[in-house]
Amino acid sequence: MSLSFERTQSVAILGGGPGGYEAALAGVQLGAEVTLIERAGVGGAAVMTDVVPSKSLIATADAAVAISQAGDLGVQLFARGGDGKPLKPEIAINLAAVNKRLLALARQQSDDMRATLVEAGVRIVSGHGRLEGHHAVIVSTGPDGTDFDRIEADTLVVSVGASPRELPSAKPDGKRILTWTQLYDMPSLPEHLIVVGSGVTGAEFAGAYMNLGAKVTLVSSRDHVLPGEDPDAAAVLERVFKRGGMQVLNKARAQKVERSGDGVVVTLADGRTVEGSHCLMAVGSVPNTSGVGLEEAGVQLTDSGHIRVNRVARTSVPNIYAAGDCTSFMPLASVASMQGRMAVFHALGDVVIPLERRRITANIFTAPEIATVGWQQADIEAGRINGVVHTLPLAANPRAKMMGVRDGFVKLIARQGSGEVLGGVIVAPRASELIYPIAIAAERRLTVDQVSRVFAVYPSLSGSITDAARAMHIVDRTTDVEA
Repeated sequence: MSLSFERTQSVAILGGGPGGYEAALAGVQLGAEVTLIERAGVGGAAVMTDVVPSKSLIATADAAVAISQAGDLGVQLFARGGDGKPLKPEIAINLAAVNKRLLALARQQSDDMRATLVEAGVRIVSGHGRLEGHHAVIVSTGPDGTDFDRIEADTLVVSVGASPRELPSAKPDGKRILTWTQLYDMPSLPEHLIVVGSGVTGAEFAGAYMNLGAKVTLVSSRDHVLPGEDPDAAAVLERVFKRGGMQVLNKARAQKVERSGDGVVVTLADGRTVEGSHCLMAVGSVPNTSGVGLEEAGVQLTDSGHIRVNRVARTSVPNIYAAGDCTSFMPLASVASMQGRMAVFHALGDVVIPLERRRITANIFTAPEIATVGWQQADIEAGRINGVVHTLPLAANPRAKMMGVRDGFVKLIARQGSGEVLGGVIVAPRASELIYPIAIAAERRLTVDQVSRVFAVYPSLSGSITDAARAMHIVDRTTDVEA
């Protein structure tokens, strides 16, 4: 009798962002030998310079707003002057201290993720990696990058992320003209921050710095902020921005940005100029796919340099997968994480369910937050689906009234006739948390009647979800009446 042993599979991962991190954990979970190559730190840009610090900054801004609006709830803050009379204190932001905390949190998160990988048995190699064929990665290590390590593996996962897009006519200098990775070097709150770009990144930072107390001008080339989002949600946010004192310049394309003494001048396409102390360029990102050997390995790229992947994160080369912002899929940290796990599960023969764009939940961390999932109202209006929409203003919610919330809504989208939940939009504080039950309903194909039967705490913001579902009862014609 002969004995046969199955060879242990090996996985090499290029990039330690959310996609690479989850791919590594999935690999060891399935018994593979896993090597992770990362040049900056585990967590990648998402943890070091993007998601973690930016959302921490927004949390600080939210705290400042909560304090400033506490008076509406009857909470008054006073200090005693020298004569014993109360003085109303002003809110002051120590941006240097704020930024120090943000970067410390980012480093702590990176260290925690690294410790988790090491404890799981992942080999971590620090250095710049480059594919060599279909089964190897060459890593330049050492202080001068002259030492090399060759890592062979059965499966390769590329998760190299993306970087801020830079324009020749608005070259960032790290002092006055900035990308979002350079904001955390500012020692004090900008006197007047001009934000070029009204997409997700631009809107998040514009709102955060406005709420921290800076004067902000938002330059948008489109008709309104957040042009790719639900128009009703975008309208709410733009109204909040303007009410907070932000100048929003719609249909205003920035032609160039230049330094001018201790400030900047933004020249618009129509000849107008906007002067400020600093300018944030939020005009998109570019994938970090250059110089890592992808084309030489036969991996297909899009015209923009993104890696073409299918719904299980597989590239044009069967044993090479890719995850995260460097791919042609959606640039979200949650998507990168799911792609990373899915890639390794698929490569090692585990069960996978291909990604479906309509099942992906997204959130914009403005104040209020905007969360979306599934099919949208625009899809109904364009005739792509046969659905109905019901919207409830958040101001009618009893918990919202208690909290002093004035802006926002819950919008539920369901299929005409069956009442199957297809998607939704929530504009509210912590919309990122509130969207979860709608995401579950869309994923599990629940009907509005089924959602309405779930008890929501009273009073709660989530009660608006069940209220919207109950209001759509007539849509559901297929559910049996229970005794």
